[in-house]
Amino acid sequence: MWKWEADEDPKAVIVIVHGAMEHHGRYNWLIEMWRSSGFHVIMGDLPGQGMTSRSQRGHIESFDEYIFEIKDWVQTSYQFNVPVFLLGHSMGGLAVIRTIQEEKLNLAGVILSAPCLDLVKYPSSFLGVLSIFLNRVAPQLKFSSGLSIESVTRNEEAKDLALNDTLYVTKVSVRWYRELLKAMKLATSKISNVPDIPLLVLQGGNDKIINKLAVNDWFNKVSLSEKQYKIWPESYHEIFSEPEREEVFQYAKNFVETRLSSLGYIIK
Repeated sequence: MWKWEADEDPKAVIVIVHGAMEHHGRYNWLIEMWRSSGFHVIMGDLPGQGMTSRSQRGHIESFDEYIFEIKDWVQTSYQFNVPVFLLGHSMGGLAVIRTIQEEKLNLAGVILSAPCLDLVKYPSSFLGVLSIFLNRVAPQLKFSSGLSIESVTRNEEAKDLALNDTLYVTKVSVRWYRELLKAMKLATSKISNVPDIPLLVLQGGNDKIINKLAVNDWFNKVSLSEKQYKIWPESYHEIFSEPEREEVFQYAKNFVETRLSSLGYIIK
């Protein structure tokens, strides 16, 4: 994991969890936006992705590996003795949901960016059935993720960086896929396990990866004292990379600062 510290005493700590196939390096802009706005940032690479050596690239034995990793990042953030916010994008958003469902963490708020609760496209029925068999006999067998850069963002700079990114995962294992499906199901079936933490859900209206209707349905069903949902109609999946990203960031920052004010912190 890595830490980026604000120049002065931090308002809070933002723990960021990246999505599938990617790594912390793709969040340089977002990290700097939080840091320059007076927040410490903690982020790492999830098992099987980026620079981590804890699992084979594109493979995990269990989705719980993500939960344990995120818990470690959050617990590390407690050392600063300021409120902690957890921000997860896509599969990272799903991992955040599963983490707060299973672990008791001291969080001031949660931000979910296009959380992976359902996919727009799945493999064929035949491949889906085959994956169940292969998960038992050859769980580490890998196949193309089928994820194209063009489908996740309209930002040409972000596309170019991803296309030349040697850390970008292009193949995932059968076990990884089956664990993803299991985690999506648990996120919904255990929705009552979501603790009463202030929640902000951010969603691109033109998301070609995640089923935005499933995200909205989950949001409507989760019972919380404070929750907000915001959609950007033209945005693709990676809303923190999209042309609207500064507006998206400002919305997220307002959520955090409003929450801090309600806790009695003076925001400068």
